[in-house]
Formats: sequence, structure tokens, C-alpha cells
Amino acid sequence: MNKQELIDAIAKTAGLTKVAAAEGLEAFIEVVAKALKKGDEIRITNFGTFAVAKRAATTGRNPRTGAKIKIPASKQPKFKAGKGLKTIVNK
Repeated sequence: MNKQELIDAIAKTAGLTKVAAAEGLEAFIEVVAKALKKGDEIRITNFGTFAVAKRAATTGRNPRTGAKIKIPASKQPKFKAGKGLKTIVNK
């Protein structure tokens, strides 16, 4: 399912116009992104948790030349599915 199909499904399920559903989805994405950027965690009961994990700096290898390269530390957004979502998927 792509973004437009998701907007269509939200509009149909919630009885909204596609414009309103698109605005709602964009607002959700913006709020999640801003919260994760601040380092906050978002928990939606029976759905899942959005969080940020820290990835340590490592040394990698260029597969073409074999030269060692430094990979800097970074933050990685993570999603962990909740019990309710897992139950729905596994039925």
C-alpha cells in the first residue's frame, strides 16, 4: 500500500474527504518526526511504539577497494509493534 492508497483507506474508513484524510496523515507524520527528533518516544496502545535508537560509530570496509572507512554515530528511528497489532496480523 502506498501513501495515496493509505489516504484513500483512511478517508473511506473514517468517513472523511480525501483532502481531510491527507491533512490528518501529514499532521501525524509531522508530529511523529518532530517528537523523534527531540528524542521523545510515542506509544500508541495496542498499536506500537515509535522511538529513537542510538547507533555507535563503527569501522567499515569499502567492498570495491578493501579500504577501511569510518562510519559515524547516528540515530535510527525504530518501530516496535504492540500486542494488539501483532494479534491482528497473526489471525
